[in-house]
Amino acid sequence: MTIAPAGGQPDARPRASWRGLLVSVRTAAEARDALAGGASIIDVKEPSHGPLGAAAAEIAAAVGHVAAGRVPWTMACGELRAGGAAAHLVPRIVAAGAPPPAAAKAGPAGLTIEEWRRAFLEFVRGLPAGVEPIAVAYADWRRTSSPEPLELIDASAAAGCRTLLFDTGDKSGPALLSPEIAAAAGRWIAAAHRAGLVVAAGGRITFDDIPRALDLGAQVVALRGAVCRGGRTGVVDPSLVRAAATLCEAAESLGVAKPVPPAGAEA
Repeated sequence: MTIAPAGGQPDARPRASWRGLLVSVRTAAEARDALAGGASIIDVKEPSHGPLGAAAAEIAAAVGHVAAGRVPWTMACGELRAGGAAAHLVPRIVAAGAPPPAAAKAGPAGLTIEEWRRAFLEFVRGLPAGVEPIAVAYADWRRTSSPEPLELIDASAAAGCRTLLFDTGDKSGPALLSPEIAAAAGRWIAAAHRAGLVVAAGGRITFDDIPRALDLGAQVVALRGAVCRGGRTGVVDPSLVRAAATLCEAAESLGVAKPVPPAGAEA
């Protein structure tokens, strides 16, 4: 089964080139600060609403106006189990006159793999043409009652998805690259590459983790708490964003970041 945007027609618009530092913001002011610090991708979400909490429509629209034409911007839409609430958020923002995001994502918490397939297809069908769906796998899948990441890798690739975000659903639990999860995360990223997926790595990534994430093969490093004064629910600090962007660039220049392999290639 290959996914298609609303209307069922193939999407001819060029897709964003996912690479570099993604910074999640909760306001237009934070978006401006993230851009000033050198973020490659702006993501809008509301962290008080969960790991992929959806921001209010007017806030997402304001962030889109700040980022559009400068860097790709993306939206968190909550959890897929919310059904229509997740599926119709992006169309509401576009209908209100905001520039469409390059991509949107929603989490797999509380779903079996079969439920995820149905919910993800509904989510994709609700997206306007040109908005790429990003699949999400929670590294702490047992804590979040989510499908196991290897199942989601296979299901995402079979559905025609292009990009997969590895994240954590419980922000009080282990981080993606914590000792409890890091070895498994490396295997998941390698498997995602073999499936032809672009990989984003999030989930309480620290500055020390940035080179490690890139070395494991992530093309995108997704940060929130590490670049905020006051942690995840604090405020984006452009100087911290600049330091994170510099780390990403340094890793790239040293050859740490790995190229996206073709489908079927060994990672």
